[in-house]
Amino acid sequence: MESVYSKRIRAGKRRTYFFDVRSTRNQDYYLTITESRKRFNDNGYDRHKIFLYKEDFNKFIKALNEAVDHVKTELMPDFDFDAFNHDTPLAEGEDIEAGEIEEVDAVTDSEVNAGPAPSAVAQDNGADEEVDKW
Repeated sequence: MESVYSKRIRAGKRRTYFFDVRSTRNQDYYLTITESRKRFNDNGYDRHKIFLYKEDFNKFIKALNEAVDHVKTELMPDFDFDAFNHDTPLAEGEDIEAGEIEEVDAVTDSEVNAGPAPSAVAQDNGADEEVDKW
């Protein structure tokens, strides 16, 4: 599984989201969305991962946009969502916190190359042994 594109979004002091486009050996592509949260009690991170396959991109984007639009127009029409548009890129020489971008995928090459998962959007909630290695 080769990463061909990655985008990181910092969300506060403890949360970071990673959007990674990955390729299979057959040059097929899928997206992993990872939420990484710094733990309070130690120096580790909790990670939750969603695998999104190409055949579900449009459905996922449509549902996400509808849900966000509902919050913005129906539930919180007077809230200034633009007040939070302050991307903070890393300054030159600034390091990412240790362990923040280290990833271990719970899916194997054979699972990816076998085609879409039984559920086209599968979530890894960190219950497997691989998470403990982070």
